[in-house]
Amino acid sequence: MKEHIVYLALGSNVADRLANLKEAIAALTPQMEVKAKSQVYETPPWGYEDQPKFLNQVVRVKTYLEPEPLLKHLKRLEVALGRKEALPNGPRLIDIDILFYDELVLYSPALVIPHPRLHERAFVLLPLMDLDPELVHPVNKKSVREMLAACNVEGITKVS
Repeated sequence: MKEHIVYLALGSNVADRLANLKEAIAALTPQMEVKAKSQVYETPPWGYEDQPKFLNQVVRVKTYLEPEPLLKHLKRLEVALGRKEALPNGPRLIDIDILFYDELVLYSPALVIPHPRLHERAFVLLPLMDLDPELVHPVNKKSVREMLAACNVEGITKVS
């Protein structure tokens, strides 16, 4: 069984945000083995701005799941953890997104890998910097460090 290295972004801005991130990470096993966790960052909302600040974190995991089964598993996990469908980019208890999956480039109706907007999202790139600043985006060929340099990090703070 082939194992894959996957980077996941986690975000929460409802209820006990830190507990939501910890619970989500704990729930990743046994389908995923958490290899590394970034610092946690408090970030202003993105897209829809009239909502509480988010806590964001990135984890590197090892998994045997292929991309689309992994996505289905993560969506089921979000619901099991209490996520309710709401407006796009709106408040949420937990959000788990696939950022990178090995060096895979995938465009399917269900899933795009690497995450299509990660290069413009400081709230994802800053925690990714903690884990792998030299990780290269397989499409734009820029490292995490280079992509972050082009982003606005205003209002983002590290949570102790």
